Amino acid sequence: VQLQASGGGLVQAGGSLRLSCAASGVTFDEYAIGWFRQAPGKERERVSVISKYGDTNYDDPVKGRFTVSRDTAKNMAFLQIDSLKAEDTAVYYCSVAKSWFNLWIKIMPDYWGQGTLVTVSS
Repeated sequence: VQLQASGGGLVQAGGSLRLSCAASGVTFDEYAIGWFRQAPGKERERVSVISKYGDTNYDDPVKGRFTVSRDTAKNMAFLQIDSLKAEDTAVYYCSVAKSWFNLWIKIMPDYWGQGTLVTVSS
């Protein structure tokens, strides 16, 4: 299984980015897909999840600014990030789990992907 996040970069506060997660070895419509991030010196935290049924959840700091989606035909997931803030600076990771609970509540995915760095300048 391989998960590769991409789309990160340097952006000014207030700007937008669209992160992508490409998967091989898993079929997205069988898994919940989660986005997590880890800022320098901080623990990894959850950002958003989309269940295998298409239901979405967001952690409070990103509600209203982040939008998670997926394209099951292409086995890709996306995280649209708008109104970026300096505190959004982090490495963003995608992950998958057959259990939504394990992914979102326990933060125990079946697979982690490689991250993509988002840097927001103020």
